[in-house]
Amino acid sequence: MPAYNAAKTLEKTVRELPNIVDAKILVDDRSTDETLQIANRLGLQVFVHEKNYGYGRNQQTCYREALAAGADIVVMVHPDYQYTPLLVTAMASMIAFGVYDVVLGSRILGGGALKGGMPLYKYVANRFLTAFQNIFTGAKLSEYHTGFRAFSRQVLTDLPLLENSDDFVFDNEMLAQCIVFGYRIGEVSCPTKYFEEASSVNFSRSVAYGFGVLSTTLKCSLQQRKILQYRMFSPAGRKLLLNYYERQSDLKEQTKP
Repeated sequence: MPAYNAAKTLEKTVRELPNIVDAKILVDDRSTDETLQIANRLGLQVFVHEKNYGYGRNQQTCYREALAAGADIVVMVHPDYQYTPLLVTAMASMIAFGVYDVVLGSRILGGGALKGGMPLYKYVANRFLTAFQNIFTGAKLSEYHTGFRAFSRQVLTDLPLLENSDDFVFDNEMLAQCIVFGYRIGEVSCPTKYFEEASSVNFSRSVAYGFGVLSTTLKCSLQQRKILQYRMFSPAGRKLLLNYYERQSDLKEQTKP
């Protein structure tokens, strides 16, 4: 769970996590509310950034800690209770049985996005960007912008995630990488809930995200057609370091006077 100021919704989210979950990990991106205290009270494995790095960096830490804990399947659930954690079992099962490598909880399948309160401008933007991406990447997804995702261990260790943005477009870059690397992507219909306490990206940041999506999609298309090459789509790009803390300790020892 990548968290930032999720105190009002964290407990609701955690209470719906199914019992099959072996490790419940929360990474706090320097929240200014009581997120950290509530997470500790709920018995989560908590990791705290020394400063607010952004949503993308938060995910990197989440995945690194989950892999370090020995996870074979990692499910990202936003702690803002916009997506129901009850679907974790279904999503993880689709990977466990070898059907897919990546599974997305789609707000569009089943037509529940607007019923769940998604603002109309976000819905229209979602549909436009998704159509644009499907045309240019050749994929056939119902949406690319969900924050409810499941990954196999291999996906998280193979993708050059450290080449991606620290901001919200990280999500989209990651899916573009999955497409270029040829991973099998599945979807399940996921009801969504928009309400005052749920986190939401404001209009200006949504616009910046939209332009980031367009840029990522064009890069993905150019990479697929071998017109240009990008490190974010290269197997040689920077990957998550599972021995991150050992490496950091070694670097500190080497820089001591």
